[in-house]
Amino acid sequence: MTLLTVGGVGCFVLGIGVVVALALGWLLLTYNGLVRLRNQVKNAWSQIDVQLKRRYDLIPNLIETVKGYAAHEKETLERVIAARQRGMAANTVKDQAEAENMITGALRQLFALSESYPNLKANENFLALQEELASTENKIAFSRQYYNDAVQTFNTKQEMFPAKLVASMLGFQPAEFFEVEESSQREAPKVKF
Repeated sequence: MTLLTVGGVGCFVLGIGVVVALALGWLLLTYNGLVRLRNQVKNAWSQIDVQLKRRYDLIPNLIETVKGYAAHEKETLERVIAARQRGMAANTVKDQAEAENMITGALRQLFALSESYPNLKANENFLALQEELASTENKIAFSRQYYNDAVQTFNTKQEMFPAKLVASMLGFQPAEFFEVEESSQREAPKVKF
């Protein structure tokens, strides 16, 4: 009888050990999955950041080119400069999205301004900068889409049970989407050649 009781306790302890091992394994897999998704969001944001920096680097050259032909359009040029500075100073995804909305609107006005100045419109440097900005706008759009897809996957994983328990227990926070607010700003600036 004693042998049977000892054997039963051994099986019980072994069973508890297996359950604990499975629970720890699940916890580790869930945690590692959340970390992987969080890093994917960070990587996607860095891709947007690279494209935004490229855009910021092009804007001063564009301003200088336009100044040569339309110096008296100071208000439009100042709007572009202010929008660029706000974008460079943004610290959160929401602030960055708002700044990018301003830049897109200001660039749209700047390109519309070129219609009034045939010499500017024909300037090779201006045309090259327009083409570079159009290309950069497309890259920003693709990067934004990739970022938002990564955010959706990360946030969804955090909201699903039972991963939600691990996410809240270990301090994972939902990531912010990079959204365009106004429907008119959902379009890239029109570049005409």
